[in-house]
Amino acid sequence: MKVIHLPVMLREVVMLLKPVLGGVYVDATVGLGGHAEEILKHIGNGRLLGIDRDEEALDMAMKRIPDNRLTLKKGKFSDISRLAAEAGISKADGILLDLGTSMFHLKTAERGFSFLSEEPLDMRMDREQEMTAAYIVNKYPEKEIIRILWEYGEEKLSRKIARAVIDYRAEKKIDTCAELSDIVYRAYRQRGKHHPATKTFQALRIAVNDELNELRKGLNEAAGILKSGGRLCVISYHSLEDRIVKNFIRDEHKQGGLRMLTKKPIAPSGEEVRSNPSARSAKLRGAEKI
Repeated sequence: MKVIHLPVMLREVVMLLKPVLGGVYVDATVGLGGHAEEILKHIGNGRLLGIDRDEEALDMAMKRIPDNRLTLKKGKFSDISRLAAEAGISKADGILLDLGTSMFHLKTAERGFSFLSEEPLDMRMDREQEMTAAYIVNKYPEKEIIRILWEYGEEKLSRKIARAVIDYRAEKKIDTCAELSDIVYRAYRQRGKHHPATKTFQALRIAVNDELNELRKGLNEAAGILKSGGRLCVISYHSLEDRIVKNFIRDEHKQGGLRMLTKKPIAPSGEEVRSNPSARSAKLRGAEKI
C-alpha cells in the first residue's frame, strides 16, 4: 500500500536546525525520510545519520533517498551515542527528534496501531521485541491497566475502561484493535470530537514502546554528542512528551548546558494543518549547545 508521507513543520525545522554546508547531523527518528531528505539539501558534502527502531521504515527511507551522505542505523534514539560512534560520528552539528507515529504505522493495518483496524493488537515500533499491546490488555492486572491509561493517555475513564477490559477478557481473549476499540466505545457510551479509543490506544502505544523513558534517555544522549553551537530540535505531539522536552531544555538552560531557542513551542501553520490534519497537535522546541 502506498503511504503519503508529509513531514511535519518541514520549513520550521530547517529554520531552527540551521543545517550548514559540511555539517554532521542526526535524524534520530528518520521514519520514511521526509525531514532527512530536506536536511540533505542544505549540508553539501556533509553527513546525515538516520536512526529508527523500525526496519521496514528504514528500508523505505533507503529506497526514497539513495544518497551516500546518508547512513541508516536500526536502533533506539536512546542509543544515539553508540549508534553515532558505530557510524564514525563523535560530535554532531544538529539532532532532530520527531516523536510522532508515522502514517506508515497507522495506515499499515497489520502493525496494529489503529483503532479502526481488524488486525491483531500489536503497536510495536520494533517488531523484534516481545511486548505487544495484546499482552498488556490480556495479561496485566487491572491496577496496572488503570495506571497506563491514566498516566500515558490522561484518560479520565481509566478505571471504567480497565474494568470493561477485565470483564471482557474473562470471557474471551482480546485479539484485535477493533475488539478493544469496541470495548472502550461501549464504556464511553457516546462519541465526542475524537474517537473514544484515541487516548487508550495512545497510552498502550507509549507503554509497549516505553516511549517516555526512551525520550528522557534520548534527550540526554543527544545533548551529550552535540558540538558547541550545535542544535537540538524536538517535535512532540501530546502534553506528556512536550512537558518532558520543555523541562529538559529549561533545566539544561539553567545549568548552562543548553541555550533555549524557543520560549514557547512553534506550532504548525493553519495552512499546514488544513493540508495535513495529523500535524495539528505538533509542537516544535529547540535548544543550542553552549
